[in-house]
Amino acid sequence: MNRTYHYHGFDVEVAVEADFSWQVGRSALSSAGYVAVVRICKAGAALAVFSPLRFGESQGKPFLSEADALMGGYSAGRRIVDDLFSS
Repeated sequence: MNRTYHYHGFDVEVAVEADFSWQVGRSALSSAGYVAVVRICKAGAALAVFSPLRFGESQGKPFLSEADALMGGYSAGRRIVDDLFSS
């Protein structure tokens, strides 16, 4: 799932990827989840401001659903734009 959001003159591109990492003692299904890959570009530009960033939930765990990963990635992208590029 991929989405592009426009925010304060930037394009926040969020791609959701399945994360099938497993932990010892746990079944593969119980630890499957999703991560958000966020890329931030100036609006209309092809080059990203910096390398894509991967986000999961707190403590390094993946998101439980694609929708959660999508919104979590968008929220993280907005915070980055606000913190680094707002005057």
